[in-house]
Amino acid sequence: MHKPQLKVAATYMRGGTSKGVFFRLDDLPAAAQQPGPARDSLLLRVIGSPDPYGKHTDGMGGATSSTSKTVILSKSGSAEHDVDYLFGQVSIDKPFIDWSGNCGNLTSAVGSFAVTSGLIDASRVPENGTAVVRIWQANIKKTIIAHVPITNGKVQETGDFELDGVTFPSAEVPIEFMDPADGEGSMFPTGNVVDELHVPGVGTFQATMINAGIPTIFVNAADIGYTGTELQGAINESPEALAMFEKLRAYGAKHMGLIQSLEEAEARQHTPKIAFVAPPVSYVSSSGKNIDAADIDLNVRALSMGKLHHAMMGTAAVAIGTAAAVPGTLVNLAAGGGDRTAVTFGHPSGTLRVGAEAKLVDSEWQVTKAIMSRSARVLMEGWVRVPEV
Repeated sequence: MHKPQLKVAATYMRGGTSKGVFFRLDDLPAAAQQPGPARDSLLLRVIGSPDPYGKHTDGMGGATSSTSKTVILSKSGSAEHDVDYLFGQVSIDKPFIDWSGNCGNLTSAVGSFAVTSGLIDASRVPENGTAVVRIWQANIKKTIIAHVPITNGKVQETGDFELDGVTFPSAEVPIEFMDPADGEGSMFPTGNVVDELHVPGVGTFQATMINAGIPTIFVNAADIGYTGTELQGAINESPEALAMFEKLRAYGAKHMGLIQSLEEAEARQHTPKIAFVAPPVSYVSSSGKNIDAADIDLNVRALSMGKLHHAMMGTAAVAIGTAAAVPGTLVNLAAGGGDRTAVTFGHPSGTLRVGAEAKLVDSEWQVTKAIMSRSARVLMEGWVRVPEV
């Protein structure tokens, strides 16, 4: 006998330049309320993965790294936080979900969802003003503060805040990533702000490897034959380029101590990120907008889940802002060097400004917080239907 479809309460949301399916933990089937195969199987089927056609026709995913995401929220058990936020990056063509990192873009939707779903104590939501939502990011065990605009007691989603990579304006949601060094240990796991990264068959490159927002490997665009003004087609339509970047990423991950063998990188696609930086140069964005070198501090391009991102991952933006605040990193040098508390960088869809403050404590760099603004909007709410597995 064929099994019936399950009906699971869910909300489809845009957060920053990403989209994902949001769930309250208590709304998931009992078996999926705990980490493990049952949860992963359910969420894979919701998104429509693995899909050898790479289209997600039979699921809620959008067949890109930016639109193949899931979020699980619950009331926090900590008095210092309002909500616990768990993020799952769903592979498109393979049967796995990567739980190793955060999604900074969808973070901007977490506060809104938490308020709307009744996960926030009513006393913390003003009739008009800003709800300060204290988020515990369960993947990386970090605190994030979302400033959610409230009008007439409800989340305000419309507004005139424009975010490059998002077609229509919305309400601005400032996000603070507190103590953004990702996970345990040093922000610079090798102890250096710049390392020599040797990649057999590719070359030896200078690299800044940082754990902030999300583990990220930065290399100079010129060292790998690029200008830093590339759009998606220049990278994603070249199998050779994608293979080269994945090899760089795998060797960098091993150098950072995130994996013990290169083979492990295949099952850890979400982290670390690989990005390349260059001094400011004018270019035309993917929407046809002219980006003037005078309006940016540097250019950055980053890959997510094996492809060049259409804009910039929010967590990678935190890594960019943090690295820019530390003198001598490749990001800082591409921006002109010196002491910096904020940078505006160019990405394929336009520009983004991110701020961070760094200080040297006992010979180690620390960043207290990184700040940027995103926006979020509910696209659809109700239930997802998924065949029982």
